[in-house]
Amino acid sequence: MNLEQVARRAKVSTATVSRVLNNASVVKTSTRARVLKAIEELKYHPNLHARNLAGGKSRTIGMILSNMENPFFFDIYQTVEKDAHAAGFEVVVANTNYRSEQLVASIRLMIGRRVAGLAVVVSEMDPALMDELTDSKIPVVFYDVGAPRRNITNIRVNYRRGIDKIIDYLYSLGHRRLAFIGHHATLGPINERVKTVLDAASRYPDLDIRTAADDDTLDGGRLAARALLSGTHPTAILCVNDVMAVGALRELRERGLRVPQDISVTGFDNVKLAEFCYPALTTVHIPRDRIGHLICESLLAKSEHTEVADHEMVIDPELVLRDSTGPAPAR
Repeated sequence: MNLEQVARRAKVSTATVSRVLNNASVVKTSTRARVLKAIEELKYHPNLHARNLAGGKSRTIGMILSNMENPFFFDIYQTVEKDAHAAGFEVVVANTNYRSEQLVASIRLMIGRRVAGLAVVVSEMDPALMDELTDSKIPVVFYDVGAPRRNITNIRVNYRRGIDKIIDYLYSLGHRRLAFIGHHATLGPINERVKTVLDAASRYPDLDIRTAADDDTLDGGRLAARALLSGTHPTAILCVNDVMAVGALRELRERGLRVPQDISVTGFDNVKLAEFCYPALTTVHIPRDRIGHLICESLLAKSEHTEVADHEMVIDPELVLRDSTGPAPAR
């Protein structure tokens, strides 16, 4: 099935069919309806790659994520997809599962597809890939890795401020034995959270801080909590994200430990799961919808060769208090 057959069925020119496929506003409503009906009847699927080559302009945005199993990444993707569709763009997505070799393959695949823009929401990044993306001249938005360049915008979250808010709050509740659950501690954004927690010891010399790490999953949070509970119990557990915190809650519950009466637990990101688990998680809110909007605005503006004033945007997170934290238990 090809464009000419659709045009004959709808009794229009192939140029009109192309305008309908590109969502051009110049096509009359009645004509558009006739073309869409012909497309449906003939089950026509446009060759998007050929259209991009012929028109010289892609209508596809690429998106690479570290872990689609974590709602944090999926929430950002959903916002980008919604905004892209409203602007007449499609989104192709790749999941790296924190594997550097998969990131390399995914980036090269996106470059090969000649995407109009690329959003890279990952924690793993190689400086050589930054150079490759700069040379590709494709508009790129990075979340929390790398540095801005002529075609690269960076969106950052001030994790240090978020972690400091949690530490200060727990300290005010009398907690002195803390534990931190993370994952992939060698990756930049994750390592920054570990360092921030450990730096708290310099501000509060009487704090005892231990760390554990496992996979970025519910099971990973559960196993990391198990490791932390093998010795002297902490009075509070800070988790790198809400997913791992919910896994930790499961381990505590199975051990008969009450939250927050025996141990307080905090998350990070404020995904919907944090509000609906039991007890509801004290966490740090990261505005995923705002991040998604910023990503799409930046990529679409650059794809239209519109100047984007800010090449780096920093977001300050907010502490959200819920039921999983309370005063430290008496010694």
